[in-house]
Formats: sequence, C-alpha cells, structure tokens
Amino acid sequence: MDDELTAFRQRKIVDAFRHAWKGYKTDAFGKDEYQPLTHAGHSWAPGGIGLMIIDALDTIMLMNLTDEYQEARSWIVHHLDFEKHQDVNVFETTIRVLGGLLAAYHLSGNDPVYLEKAVDLGDRLLPAFHSGSGVPFSGVFLASGSAKSFGPSSTAEATTVQMEFKYLSHLTGDMKYWNAVEKVMDHMHALVHTEGSGALNGLVPIYIDPVSGRFASKEIRLGSRGDSYYEYLLKLYLQTDKTEIRYKERYEHALESVKKHLVQYSYPNHYMYIAEMLDASDPTAHHPKMDHLVCFLGGNVVLGITEGAPLDQLDPLDTKEMEDLHLGEELTRTCYQMYRMTATGLASEIVYFNNKKESQKDDPDMEIHVRDRHNLLRPETVESLFLLYRLTGDNKYREWGWNIFEAFEKYTKLPEGGYTALKDVTVIPPPRDNRMDTFFLAETLKYLYLLFSPDDIIPLENYVLNTEGHPLPVFSPKNK
Repeated sequence: MDDELTAFRQRKIVDAFRHAWKGYKTDAFGKDEYQPLTHAGHSWAPGGIGLMIIDALDTIMLMNLTDEYQEARSWIVHHLDFEKHQDVNVFETTIRVLGGLLAAYHLSGNDPVYLEKAVDLGDRLLPAFHSGSGVPFSGVFLASGSAKSFGPSSTAEATTVQMEFKYLSHLTGDMKYWNAVEKVMDHMHALVHTEGSGALNGLVPIYIDPVSGRFASKEIRLGSRGDSYYEYLLKLYLQTDKTEIRYKERYEHALESVKKHLVQYSYPNHYMYIAEMLDASDPTAHHPKMDHLVCFLGGNVVLGITEGAPLDQLDPLDTKEMEDLHLGEELTRTCYQMYRMTATGLASEIVYFNNKKESQKDDPDMEIHVRDRHNLLRPETVESLFLLYRLTGDNKYREWGWNIFEAFEKYTKLPEGGYTALKDVTVIPPPRDNRMDTFFLAETLKYLYLLFSPDDIIPLENYVLNTEGHPLPVFSPKNK
C-alpha cells in the first residue's frame, strides 16, 4: 500500500473520531455514557467519573487533536471528582478510567494531574480486594471505600486489573497496589493446580467466589467472563520487560490447552473457531458458539510468538511457533468472515458454527441467532488486524480493516455527530441502538488508526496495550 493511500485512510479515521467526539461533546459532555439517538448521556455516579472522556483521552493524544485534548484535560482538572457515594464496577473502572489516566500520564510527558487522579482512584478501588480470598469483589463504593458483592465475580474481571495496578506501583513506589493484584494471580495459579477445582490444564471456569476463593461455575470459554484472563497472562510478562517468566509459562500452558480442547473447525469450509466447554469434567462437551469477544485471541497469539518484534526480524519459527501462527491467522480470518457474512458487513455479537461433518458444500458455516444479531461497535477483530499487520507485515490485514471501517461509516455514522450501535446487522437498513460505548473511541477507532500508522507509533516492543486499548510502557520492576 502506498504512503499516500495509507495517509488518506488514516485521516479518514481521524475524521471519524472527530465526528464521534462532536456528537458526545454536543449532547453529553462530562457524562460517562453517550446515547446518540436521543442526544443524551448517562453517568455511573452523579457528576460522572470521567468514563468517556478518560477512555478517549489517549486516542486524542495519539491523533494530535489539540482542541479536543484541551477540552478533556480541562474537564479532568476542574470537574473530575471520585468522592462519589455510588458503587462502581471495579474491573470496568480500572481498565477504562485508571488505565486511561495512567496512559495519559505517560503520553503527556508525566503531567502530574493524571497521576494524582490515578492514585486517588487506585486507593478507592483497593478495598475491593479485602475479601476472604483476595479475589476482588465486583463492586466498590468510591466515597466510603467499602466493597460490595454482587455474588460470584467474573474470572476475567478479577484477573484483568493487574497491569494497571502494577504500573501504578511502579510509578509511585508504593507496593500496596502490586501486592493486592499479585495475590489474585497467585491464588488463580494455585487453583489451576488444585485437583477438583474445576480448572482444566490451565483453562479456568468463568466465575469465582471472592469469599471462598473457589470457582463458582463449570463452564469454560474464551468469550465473555473468560477472555482477558488469558490475555493478561501474556501481557503481564511483556509489560514487566519479560522478567515475570512465570506468566509466560502460565500463558503457554493455557494456550496448549486451548489448542488441545477448544480449537474446532466448521463445515463445509473449515473455518477455525474456539468452542466453549460446558463442563471441564467432560472436555468433549463442546458448544459451537463463539462470541465476537474471542476475536482478540488471534492477535494475542501472534504477539506471544514475537513478543512485539516483527516476524521478519526473528529466527525461523519452530514447529510450535508455526502452529501458533497458524492459529492466530486462521482465527482472525474466521473473525473477518463474521463481518463478511452479514448484509451490513458488520459482525454480530455471537455466531454459531456448523459442526456437522455431513454438510453439503452450499451449507453455511455460521449462523446468527435472532437474539445475537446486534453490533456494539466492538474492537476485538480490528485489534487483531492491527497486531497481525504490525507483526507479519501482510497488507491484507489493512484491507480487511478498511472494509470494516467503511461498513461502520456507512451504517453506524449519524449525520449530526456520533455513531450508533446496531440491533440487527443482517438486514438493511439496520435498526439502530441508542448507545455509543466508550470502547469505540478508546479501542475500535484507536486500533484502526494504529493499523494505518508507522510502526514507531506505539512500538510493540516498548508498549503493551491493556484490555481497553490503553498503551502502557514496558518497565523493569523495581522490586526485582
């Protein structure tokens, strides 16, 4: 792809961000969530906790949008206050707000306002870890610091706050943040190796009880409530300058089990997909369902091979690495087909795969159930496209990403500003849904922008992006 076309496409993506921000700024500035069809917003707590603004902030910085940056920073300085008599979700607040503040602190050249706010928030979130097991409760009251249990915690949520808290300890020198989240991972490691716990060779059930510390379900999946546990096993190793070897080992252990137990192929075209396991006690009890959320895995697997370096700079891959590369590329191809199969060119939330060997050549490999036809402007596929392009250099990933972007532009862009989720991607015109989630600005448009950026913009050997797309720099732990 020539430089002129690449630059043109990148400008179009920046224009899309500006358009999304325009709608939010006009209708709901300062609100945590944006409802573009009714020109309204909603906040998690009175006055907001900066969810949309902080989640979008490092995308604004990377795109060099100076006016939007000044608007966002001014709101943070003058209006952001975490003294809220309101419970918030610990995971979402950590990955979006704490992660966004920490990334902004780094990218701004250490503007102290961001670190001050991050420390304040981190201190208010810590009581969530005061459970019987150290596994965090799912909610915490920001003003009082008291934690709230809503029953079992999502395994992914409990194990996907580590990058943010560890980096906060690195910046402040206070190990209380690091120790709290490390205890969770130590507990998980012990459970993985406890017979009868419900885990299977590094794969873990999707719910865990924060009081007893035991898994509270039997189902294993890499979609909702399971996905980012596996993502952070690799990223904790990379974030700490590859000093935390045990996390790479745990990641490799889990990935081998994914390949052994969950990788399946559809009929008649043999698309690779990651099945769900209904009960670890019967590893053959597969459910041929895959969430769009699973589409993070393709890029993650290839990142695990290269550890951020381009493939052409590495020694020839060994047999296992070639298997992993095949997995990453084929899974991403399947995820792209989830877009190509619909009338709008946009993927549904969930697909079901045809696992019948007797299928005819004209039978569909995938079907979408009525309740799963919505699209929330999710980022996982374009995240993998970005990673695969950076690591392999194959231009087809840019072309696939551009096709997805054009579908977003055609069917989700609103004339006066903002973008909207869709209720049904299988019909034209698609009915709209009254939401533009913060991850559309924090991740979807950021990954598309990075897909058409030079490799020295957030180089993958120097940065690790958290599960909300916030780039945190690689560091060597001071306690090592």
